[in-house]
Amino acid sequence: MKVSSGNRGDAVRSDCFTELSDEGGVSNQVFLKSKVKALYGKSIETICLEMLEFFGLQGVSVNIEDSGALPFVIAARLEACIKQLVATGKSFLFEKLPENDYPIAANRFRRSRLYIPGNNPKMMINAGIYGSDAVILDLEDAVLPEKKHEARLLVRNALCQVNFYGAERMVRINQVPEGLSDLEYIVPFGVHTIVIPKCESPDDILFVEQRIRKITGQVGTVHLIPIIESALGVENAFEIAISSENVVALAIGLEDYTADIGAQRTSEGRESFFARSRIINAARAAGVQPLDSVASSFEDLEALADTAQSSKALGFEGIGCIHPGQIQTVNKSFSPSEKEIEKAKKIVFAFFQAEKVGKGVVAVDSKMVDAPVVKRAQKIIENAIVFGLLNQNWMESYGNELG
Repeated sequence: MKVSSGNRGDAVRSDCFTELSDEGGVSNQVFLKSKVKALYGKSIETICLEMLEFFGLQGVSVNIEDSGALPFVIAARLEACIKQLVATGKSFLFEKLPENDYPIAANRFRRSRLYIPGNNPKMMINAGIYGSDAVILDLEDAVLPEKKHEARLLVRNALCQVNFYGAERMVRINQVPEGLSDLEYIVPFGVHTIVIPKCESPDDILFVEQRIRKITGQVGTVHLIPIIESALGVENAFEIAISSENVVALAIGLEDYTADIGAQRTSEGRESFFARSRIINAARAAGVQPLDSVASSFEDLEALADTAQSSKALGFEGIGCIHPGQIQTVNKSFSPSEKEIEKAKKIVFAFFQAEKVGKGVVAVDSKMVDAPVVKRAQKIIENAIVFGLLNQNWMESYGNELG
């Protein structure tokens, strides 16, 4: 019997095609085709033989067409073959990188979320260097049905071995109930947040949490972000948002939503205005972040900036990205502008001085300012500090003035 996994071809990079055969033989054998065979051939052969021994296989041959795959990729591809060949509950695991040992707060900034196909190691390897607030390893729409078993293993290994440089590590699982089986491959291996697609009711959240509890013995180990992608999901948005304290944001997926209501998605967004407003309102009422859909434009950065700024004006806190070239524009659009920062500084200082003499409101630029306005201004300042938009001297004076 022969089984295979991975990808090959002239355009393939950082991957390999692996074929496993148990057609007989006394000992295990590894046959490698690689441009770097002289340098890394022995180490690749060692990994393969160690894995075959680990899984108790004897008399099998491994054929590898290597296109610059890293060890964790080779291991994922070979394990996918092995698990097609034999039924086993064992897993060949890598240690987690210490560089990835950082927590993610529930109210973390999520201006940009970079989607990475879960079966594409080339895009995974450098996913953390582009500066997105979050990286989403996608097991759902970006992976062909026949490749999902391979992608689960690759994503698991990537969570352990890829340096994400401080980005929030997210995984979009498949739609519940199929996606529940994905959790075994990601929950124990350093994922920060599980993205739940096509969520239509609180039951989807509860099913995910039940499976997490079964895996870890507790629920509050990862954050959850449901994506609303249907008319029914929009109607149930608030109930979904409050279904668990682990829900940290509510996102909308406009491609599936517009198809569900029988409309065409347009750049103006008239067809989705109601749904997007409903998501924002539900998220705010539940105390979680509203996140906009994926931005499809990555060549016209001016159009992307307009889209992001319109999204921010509507009330969203972030947008999805499908290309690294979008990230800088999206991050800038969802960060406080210089004008916003200057206005916020005036409001905070004016209100602070008024409060010292017992006043609850104060006029700034001929407009009355009260506590809710000040709260928004303080949030802008806090964001500007986090994003490095205010210099150290002002940061120190702000802290001294406000205690």
